[in-house]
Amino acid sequence: MTAETGNLSKSNSFALQDKLFEGTTRFFALLVLVTLLAIIGSLFMGSWQTLSQTGPKFFATNTWDPVKSAFGGLAPLWGTIITATIALVIGVPLSFGIAVFLTEMCPPVLKRPLGTAVELLAAILSIIYGMWGLFIFAPLFAETLQPFMIATLGKLPVIGILFQGTPNGFGVFTAGLILAVMIIPFIAAVMRDVFETTPPILKESAYGLGATTWEVVWNVVLPYTKAGVIGGIMLGLGRALGETMAVTFVIGNAYKISPRLFDPGNSIASSLANEFNEASDPAHLSALITLGLTLFVLSFVVLAISRWMLASLTAKEGKRT
Repeated sequence: MTAETGNLSKSNSFALQDKLFEGTTRFFALLVLVTLLAIIGSLFMGSWQTLSQTGPKFFATNTWDPVKSAFGGLAPLWGTIITATIALVIGVPLSFGIAVFLTEMCPPVLKRPLGTAVELLAAILSIIYGMWGLFIFAPLFAETLQPFMIATLGKLPVIGILFQGTPNGFGVFTAGLILAVMIIPFIAAVMRDVFETTPPILKESAYGLGATTWEVVWNVVLPYTKAGVIGGIMLGLGRALGETMAVTFVIGNAYKISPRLFDPGNSIASSLANEFNEASDPAHLSALITLGLTLFVLSFVVLAISRWMLASLTAKEGKRT
């Protein structure tokens, strides 16, 4: 009878612990949801003046004049998208190459030091990247690579206009390059980790059938780790979209839209960093908060696209099977 009472007491204790654990996890999950809704609500409240008075015109005009209370968010939105695109175009292939080298071709004696170096690059503060871009990279870029690109790529048909302009070292292209340097460690580290999760037997089987290293990576490793690879790219894109100080230092901070990548521009994050503390006019403050809401929606769209890509790849795999 005593043993049965002890077992019943233990059972009740375990049930209480399970309920406590379930309640705690549910609370924190709901807390995240409530926090997200609170952020969205506060952004909508802060931007309501701009959304109600200007409406969709805010996203289609390029005028930004705090003196006349005329605000249009097209230039910062354009600069954010262009700089993030440049960062991805440069950063993703380099990150992929780094990850492939570390997992498939790197000598064992170098694998750990190089992997640690990549992770250390990810730990550098954004303001350090910005200062490096301002004082070292931009002057060097203006003296060497930028004139060369203007003299060669700038004379190509169609795309040549992208690489024309004055070689001053600052501009949208410079900001994109700095962002590429910043996101490479993140994407490369994630890709390396997910590549290492591929079962060795799959790769060894492909090598046994005569596949090359590239064929193994492209046909075995990438299909097996596609979810992690896309997640790493989206992580890098998220940082590129929201990066503030590094972009503010080198983008030029001009509210203008130009087809030339070497011209100065602006981004949503740099606009907020430059003007939020000095925005005393309610209309100015509301316009800046609207830019923040736009960045939030843009990040949500990027996340939705990544989910759609994963679902599409999974559906195609099912059809092939």
